[in-house]
Amino acid sequence: MKERAAAQNIRLGLGANWEQFTLLVVINGFVGAMVGLERSVLPVLAREDFGLASQTAILSFLITFGIFKPAANYFAGRLSDRFGRKPVLLTGWLAALPVPLMIILAPSWGWIVAANVLLGINQGLTWSTAIIMKIDLVGPARRGLAMGLNETAGYAGVALASFATGYLAAAYGPRPAPFLLGIGFAAAGLLLTLFFVRDTSNYAELEAAQYSDSAEAEEIKPNAREIFIQTSFTDRNLSSASQAGFVNNLNDGMAWGLFPLFFAASGLSIGQIGVLAAVYPSVWSLGQIPTGWASDRFGRKWMIASGMWLLRRAESYSPLPPNPSAHGLVVRSSWGLAPLSSIRRSWP
Repeated sequence: MKERAAAQNIRLGLGANWEQFTLLVVINGFVGAMVGLERSVLPVLAREDFGLASQTAILSFLITFGIFKPAANYFAGRLSDRFGRKPVLLTGWLAALPVPLMIILAPSWGWIVAANVLLGINQGLTWSTAIIMKIDLVGPARRGLAMGLNETAGYAGVALASFATGYLAAAYGPRPAPFLLGIGFAAAGLLLTLFFVRDTSNYAELEAAQYSDSAEAEEIKPNAREIFIQTSFTDRNLSSASQAGFVNNLNDGMAWGLFPLFFAASGLSIGQIGVLAAVYPSVWSLGQIPTGWASDRFGRKWMIASGMWLLRRAESYSPLPPNPSAHGLVVRSSWGLAPLSSIRRSWP
């Protein structure tokens, strides 16, 4: 493997692979923008365009997304090992292409739910594969920083798309204008991946060859069931990281699905909701690079613990009614999440 890597001029490290790494960061910005399309508009759209009164019915799009995204996350890892990283990334972008059109043309709420099945598949395959590819490129020494850059781009995309869709919805209505952006996001991600991204599987093989004997590694390689049990229950470090990620995403779902309804019920306009929906992932995005860098330098454990503590403190503000200080509510909510996202993916 080392000889083949030398022949292909493969080297691990951020500096040696900055072009591909930067391209993947940009692509992950488009991944985040796809999910940002819905952040400020969709819960309000459910009431105004489809007349849904039940919060359970309104949040059905988020429940569907929450079922299919983790499944896609799981298969992204397995499929990228079997077929390569680039085909999985391309498949994720193909799943994204119909999403904005389905929302624009939806005659019923069922179409929105179906669109979120595809969006969940898109997010699981593209976000996870982009992370895997960045880890492949940088090697073991800079994983925290790599994840910080990845999450910064992704949540910057969420923030910018949330703000833009809120503005467009306020100016032109909740459909179709805000979701026309999604057609461009999906097309850009697909074309960049198709023509410019290179597969990074060889980088992972090179790292594996450097740190373990290949025959021994194959002999002790766990199967899928053993990996699930280990990461979920038996390994204290991995199960703790998984639990932190679960809580992290659960609260993110609250901010996505409940906050817009909460703000709308308190009389805020859709444009104001768009600003608040953008503030939250903006703070999250800005926190990723310093926390990713610090996790490489000082370790992950206590940063995750402090992030969970901040998250608990932020939740205590959630029952407050929105007012001019609502920006502070959203900022405080994101403080607790910022340290978690990049660190939990580069654990331990």
